Amino acid sequence: MEPRDSVDAHVARWLPVLPDLDPDIEAAVTRMKKLSHHLRRVREQSLVDFDLQRHEFDTLHSLAGRGGRAAPSELAGDLAMAPATITGRLDGLEQRGFIRRTPSAADRRRVDIELTESGRAAWLGAMDVLGHEEYRLLGALNAAERRTLADLLRRVMLAAEQPGDRSSGQPLHGGG
Repeated sequence: MEPRDSVDAHVARWLPVLPDLDPDIEAAVTRMKKLSHHLRRVREQSLVDFDLQRHEFDTLHSLAGRGGRAAPSELAGDLAMAPATITGRLDGLEQRGFIRRTPSAADRRRVDIELTESGRAAWLGAMDVLGHEEYRLLGALNAAERRTLADLLRRVMLAAEQPGDRSSGQPLHGGG
């Protein structure tokens, strides 16, 4: 018999109350929500451990994802912010030594934002904590199972990304 987790008890509690509840859907959705919440807590603790605010991490993450160098307007686009708003965020990161502003090679009237070694170290440190937890959790699966899980979640994600008919006639119970 498979070991039981807290979600099994959750589903068992709700089945008598909602007899039309699909236990597999309820279990899958509740587990995804709990895992997402767990990873969010780990990420938030890693930010505390590396003395980063969430917005600082997000900006460093965006910059690192662009190879460590970007125009402020690119970062603003990545972060869904108005270009004028990003200036204050960049000022704080520059004061902490996490970024530097350098003249743009493409247009001398502009500046580029460059990730410093200190900024890269803070970003990588926070990322490493979360990465270790992700590997620990998914280490419960072998490589083929991880591939299957990724493929199954892709199918669910594709459905989520499509506008859907929310009046399918199926019960709208659940919610973890």
